[in-house]
Amino acid sequence: MRITAAYEGVVPISSSIRNAWIDFSAMDCSIVAIVSDVVRDGRPVVGYGFNSNGRYSAGEILRRRVLPRLLAADPESLLDERGELDPARAWDVMMRNEKPGGHGERSVAVGVVDMALFDLAAKIAGQPLYRYLSDRHGDGRPDDSVFVYAAGGYYAPGKTIADLQDEMRGFLDLGYEVVKMKIGGADLAEDLRRIEAVIDVLGGDGSRLAVDVNGRFDLATALEYGRAIEPYGLFWYEEIGDPLDYRLNATVAEHYPGPIATGENLFSLQDARNLIRYGGLRPDRDYIQVDPALAYGLVEYLRVQDMLRQHGWSSRRCVPHGGHQFSLHIAAALKLGGNESYPGEFQPTGGFADDAVVERSRVGLTDLPGIGFEGKAALYEVLRGLHD
Repeated sequence: MRITAAYEGVVPISSSIRNAWIDFSAMDCSIVAIVSDVVRDGRPVVGYGFNSNGRYSAGEILRRRVLPRLLAADPESLLDERGELDPARAWDVMMRNEKPGGHGERSVAVGVVDMALFDLAAKIAGQPLYRYLSDRHGDGRPDDSVFVYAAGGYYAPGKTIADLQDEMRGFLDLGYEVVKMKIGGADLAEDLRRIEAVIDVLGGDGSRLAVDVNGRFDLATALEYGRAIEPYGLFWYEEIGDPLDYRLNATVAEHYPGPIATGENLFSLQDARNLIRYGGLRPDRDYIQVDPALAYGLVEYLRVQDMLRQHGWSSRRCVPHGGHQFSLHIAAALKLGGNESYPGEFQPTGGFADDAVVERSRVGLTDLPGIGFEGKAALYEVLRGLHD
C-alpha cells in the first residue's frame, strides 16, 4: 500500500447563529483526501477527513507541515508488520520536529488527516470503521447503536422563545429524547425563561435537557447560574468556564451536584490528563467531551482513553463533541457513552448518513467501508471534488 497523493481544501459551514462566546458567520473547516495505490472497482481507494465545527480551517499547517511530511515519508514507515496502513505510524511522521505544547490549531490539522487515514485503512480492510476499530482497539463486540442527543438552541437574530420551542419539538419529531441548548448569551432571567420553555416541550422533564455555556462564565457567574438551574435536574451543565481553568471547574463541581460536561476544547492527552487531575470532575456523574477530530485524531484519543481508564473512568462517561460520523464510529467501537448530533446545523459536514434513523435517541451505523461518507451525498460530493 502506498499513498500516491494528498489534497486539501476548505468548505464553508457558516450561519447566523451564535453561542455565548462566538458567532458562526465566518466558520469554515478543512477537508482532505488521501489517495492510495489500492484499486477497487477500477478506482483508487481514497480516505477523507475534515475538522469539527467551532475551529477554523487549518490549511496553512496542512500545506506547509503535515501533508508534506506524510508524502515525503518512506512508504514502508507508514505500514505495520503486515504491510497494512498504520495510522499510528503515520501520526508519528506527521508530528516529526514538532515541539510539545501549543495544541490549538496544529491538533486540528493532524486530526483532519488522521480521520482520512483511518477512513482509508478501514476501506482497504473492507470494513466499516467501527468494526475495524473494535477488532483492533476494542473487544471485538462493538455497540450496534449509539446514544445521541440533538444539539441546537443557539441564539440567532429575531429568534423568539416560541421559535426555540418549535426547534426542540422538531428534534423530538426526529426521534431524539435528549436535547441541548445554549445559555450564557443572555442575562440569567432571560436564560431561565428559555430553559423553562424547553422543559415545557419536554413534558416537564429537565433531565432530558442539557445546557451549554461555551466557556463564557467567570466563577461568580458560574456559581450563580448553577444555583439557579440546580432545581431543574438537568442532563448536564456544559463547558462552564474557560477550558483550561481547572480550578473554576473544580469549584463549581464542589457546589453544583448535577452532572458537568467539558473537554471539547482540550486538544491533547496532556490537557485531558490535567482536567482529570485538577478539574474536580466526578467519574460517577460527569462527562468528558474530547473531540477526536480536533484533538490530533483517533491515535491521540486512544491515549486519552487509556489515561481515563488508569484514573478509574469508564468509557461510558465519554460523549465526544462534533456531531459527525467519525465520532459515531468511535463511540460504537470503544463503547463510549454516546455522541453529539447536529440535526440542523454545520452542513455539509455535520450529521450522519442520509439514511440514518434516530429512534429513542439511538442511531445505528452504516455498513459502508470506512467512515461511510459515501452515504452522505452532499458531503461526499464536496470531498470527491478535491481529487476528481
